[in-house]
Amino acid sequence: MSPRNIFVTVALTAAALGSWYLARQVESDDTSNTAVESPHRGYYLKSARILGTGPDGGLLYEIQAKHAEQRGGDEIVFTDVLINYSPASDVPWIVNADSALLNQGEQRVRLSGHVRALSSEGFSGNDTEIRTPYLELDPVSYIAETDQRVQIRIGARSLTATGMLASLQENRLELKSNVNGKFAP
Repeated sequence: MSPRNIFVTVALTAAALGSWYLARQVESDDTSNTAVESPHRGYYLKSARILGTGPDGGLLYEIQAKHAEQRGGDEIVFTDVLINYSPASDVPWIVNADSALLNQGEQRVRLSGHVRALSSEGFSGNDTEIRTPYLELDPVSYIAETDQRVQIRIGARSLTATGMLASLQENRLELKSNVNGKFAP
Protein backbone atom coordinates (compact mmCIF):
# COMPACT_ATOMS: atom_id res chain seq x y z
CA MET A 1 0.00 0.00 0.00
CA SER A 2 1.38 3.35 -0.99
CA PRO A 3 1.61 6.28 1.39
CA ARG A 4 -0.93 8.07 -0.73
CA ASN A 5 -3.51 5.25 -0.34
CA ILE A 6 -2.87 5.11 3.42
CA PHE A 7 -3.44 8.85 3.68
CA VAL A 8 -6.73 8.66 1.69
CA THR A 9 -7.97 5.71 3.79
CA VAL A 10 -7.16 7.53 7.07
CA ALA A 11 -8.81 10.74 5.80
CA LEU A 12 -11.97 8.92 4.69
CA THR A 13 -12.15 7.02 8.01
CA ALA A 14 -11.73 10.28 9.95
CA ALA A 15 -14.43 11.95 7.83
CA ALA A 16 -16.82 9.02 8.37
CA LEU A 17 -16.24 9.01 12.13
CA GLY A 18 -16.61 12.80 12.29
CA SER A 19 -19.88 12.82 10.37
CA TRP A 20 -21.22 9.93 12.50
CA TYR A 21 -20.31 11.85 15.67
CA LEU A 22 -21.92 15.09 14.43
CA ALA A 23 -25.08 13.29 13.28
CA ARG A 24 -25.39 11.62 16.66
CA GLN A 25 -25.01 14.99 18.45
CA VAL A 26 -27.65 16.69 16.27
CA GLU A 27 -30.07 13.77 16.73
CA SER A 28 -29.59 13.75 20.50
CA ASP A 29 -30.12 17.55 20.68
CA ASP A 30 -33.35 17.26 18.64
CA THR A 31 -34.81 14.57 20.88
CA SER A 32 -33.87 16.33 24.11
CA ASN A 33 -35.31 19.69 23.01
CA THR A 34 -38.49 18.29 21.50
CA ALA A 35 -40.73 17.04 24.26
CA VAL A 36 -43.36 14.69 23.00
CA GLU A 37 -46.67 16.24 23.95
CA SER A 38 -49.66 14.03 23.39
CA PRO A 39 -52.90 15.94 22.96
CA HIS A 40 -55.26 15.77 25.94
CA ARG A 41 -58.05 13.54 24.75
CA GLY A 42 -60.09 13.45 27.95
CA TYR A 43 -62.44 10.57 28.46
CA TYR A 44 -65.05 8.86 26.35
CA LEU A 45 -67.98 6.91 27.76
CA LYS A 46 -70.62 4.69 26.20
CA SER A 47 -74.00 4.40 27.91
CA ALA A 48 -73.12 7.25 30.25
CA ARG A 49 -75.15 7.98 33.36
CA ILE A 50 -74.46 11.14 35.35
CA LEU A 51 -76.23 11.91 38.61
CA GLY A 52 -76.85 15.46 39.80
CA THR A 53 -77.41 16.23 43.44
CA GLY A 54 -79.30 19.03 45.12
CA PRO A 55 -78.09 21.33 47.90
CA ASP A 56 -78.89 18.65 50.51
CA GLY A 57 -76.77 16.06 48.67
CA GLY A 58 -79.76 13.96 47.63
CA LEU A 59 -80.35 12.79 44.08
CA LEU A 60 -81.99 15.56 42.07
CA TYR A 61 -81.68 14.49 38.43
CA GLU A 62 -80.05 11.97 36.13
CA ILE A 63 -78.52 12.50 32.69
CA GLN A 64 -78.37 9.40 30.51
CA ALA A 65 -76.59 9.46 27.16
CA LYS A 66 -75.55 7.03 24.49
CA HIS A 67 -72.08 8.64 24.43
CA ALA A 68 -70.26 11.23 26.53
CA GLU A 69 -66.92 12.73 25.56
CA GLN A 70 -64.71 15.24 27.31
CA ARG A 71 -63.45 17.89 24.91
CA GLY A 72 -60.90 20.45 25.85
CA GLY A 73 -60.40 20.59 29.56
CA ASP A 74 -63.80 21.62 30.81
CA GLU A 75 -66.41 20.63 28.24
CA ILE A 76 -68.46 17.42 28.05
CA VAL A 77 -70.50 16.59 24.95
CA PHE A 78 -73.35 14.06 25.18
CA THR A 79 -75.29 12.36 22.37
CA ASP A 80 -78.80 10.86 22.53
CA VAL A 81 -79.57 12.53 25.84
CA LEU A 82 -82.35 11.85 28.36
CA ILE A 83 -82.73 13.91 31.55
CA ASN A 84 -85.03 12.68 34.34
CA TYR A 85 -85.76 14.32 37.66
CA SER A 86 -85.80 12.06 40.71
CA PRO A 87 -89.22 11.18 42.14
CA ALA A 88 -88.27 12.95 45.38
CA SER A 89 -87.89 16.28 43.52
CA ASP A 90 -91.58 16.21 42.55
CA VAL A 91 -90.78 17.55 39.06
CA PRO A 92 -92.59 15.31 36.55
CA TRP A 93 -90.58 16.34 33.47
CA ILE A 94 -88.48 14.25 31.11
CA VAL A 95 -86.22 16.06 28.64
CA ASN A 96 -84.50 14.46 25.67
CA ALA A 97 -82.35 15.78 22.83
CA ASP A 98 -79.95 14.71 20.12
CA SER A 99 -77.01 16.28 21.96
CA ALA A 100 -76.07 18.25 25.05
CA LEU A 101 -73.12 20.32 26.19
CA LEU A 102 -72.06 20.75 29.80
CA ASN A 103 -69.23 23.04 30.87
CA GLN A 104 -67.36 22.54 34.12
CA GLY A 105 -68.41 25.06 36.72
CA GLU A 106 -71.76 25.76 35.04
CA GLN A 107 -75.11 24.31 36.07
CA ARG A 108 -76.79 24.89 32.70
CA VAL A 109 -77.04 22.03 30.24
CA ARG A 110 -77.24 23.23 26.63
CA LEU A 111 -79.47 20.86 24.67
CA SER A 112 -79.72 20.90 20.90
CA GLY A 113 -81.23 18.97 18.02
CA HIS A 114 -84.86 17.88 18.38
CA VAL A 115 -85.19 18.91 22.02
CA ARG A 116 -88.37 17.60 23.58
CA ALA A 117 -89.65 18.08 27.14
CA LEU A 118 -92.60 15.96 28.27
CA SER A 119 -94.79 15.91 31.36
CA SER A 120 -97.99 14.07 32.18
CA GLU A 121 -98.72 16.70 34.85
CA GLY A 122 -97.50 19.74 32.91
CA PHE A 123 -98.98 23.19 32.58
CA SER A 124 -102.61 23.45 33.69
CA GLY A 125 -102.34 19.84 34.89
CA ASN A 126 -102.52 18.50 31.30
CA ASP A 127 -100.14 16.40 29.26
CA THR A 128 -97.59 18.90 28.00
CA GLU A 129 -94.96 18.69 25.28
CA ILE A 130 -92.39 21.35 24.44
CA ARG A 131 -90.34 21.09 21.22
CA THR A 132 -87.49 23.34 20.14
CA PRO A 133 -84.15 23.05 18.32
CA TYR A 134 -82.22 24.50 21.29
CA LEU A 135 -82.88 24.70 25.02
CA GLU A 136 -80.81 25.69 28.03
CA LEU A 137 -81.81 23.79 31.15
CA ASP A 138 -80.70 24.61 34.68
CA PRO A 139 -81.64 21.34 36.38
CA VAL A 140 -80.95 22.63 39.89
CA SER A 141 -83.29 25.61 39.64
CA TYR A 142 -85.70 23.76 37.27
CA ILE A 143 -85.53 26.58 34.67
CA ALA A 144 -85.70 25.90 30.92
CA GLU A 145 -85.06 28.74 28.48
CA THR A 146 -84.65 29.29 24.76
CA ASP A 147 -84.61 32.17 22.29
CA GLN A 148 -85.35 29.80 19.39
CA ARG A 149 -88.69 28.86 17.89
CA VAL A 150 -90.72 26.71 20.29
CA GLN A 151 -93.81 24.53 19.81
CA ILE A 152 -95.92 23.79 22.87
CA ARG A 153 -98.81 21.36 23.18
CA ILE A 154 -100.88 21.55 26.37
CA GLY A 155 -103.66 19.00 26.21
CA ALA A 156 -105.60 19.79 22.99
CA ARG A 157 -104.18 23.32 22.75
CA SER A 158 -101.08 24.15 20.76
CA LEU A 159 -98.92 27.25 20.67
CA THR A 160 -95.87 28.40 18.76
CA ALA A 161 -93.62 31.24 19.76
CA THR A 162 -90.12 32.60 19.51
CA GLY A 163 -88.44 32.29 22.87
CA MET A 164 -89.64 30.79 26.12
CA LEU A 165 -88.86 30.79 29.82
CA ALA A 166 -90.34 27.91 31.83
CA SER A 167 -90.21 26.95 35.49
CA LEU A 168 -90.62 23.17 35.44
CA GLN A 169 -91.10 22.91 39.20
CA GLU A 170 -93.85 25.52 39.34
CA ASN A 171 -95.37 24.57 35.94
CA ARG A 172 -95.18 28.18 34.83
CA LEU A 173 -94.51 29.24 31.24
CA GLU A 174 -93.64 32.61 29.70
CA LEU A 175 -93.53 33.01 25.93
CA LYS A 176 -91.34 35.83 24.65
CA SER A 177 -92.60 36.85 21.18
CA ASN A 178 -94.46 35.89 17.99
CA VAL A 179 -97.04 33.88 19.88
CA ASN A 180 -99.59 31.97 17.79
CA GLY A 181 -102.06 29.45 19.12
CA LYS A 182 -104.78 26.99 18.33
CA PHE A 183 -107.36 26.28 20.99
CA ALA A 184 -110.01 23.57 20.66
CA PRO A 185 -113.31 24.28 22.45
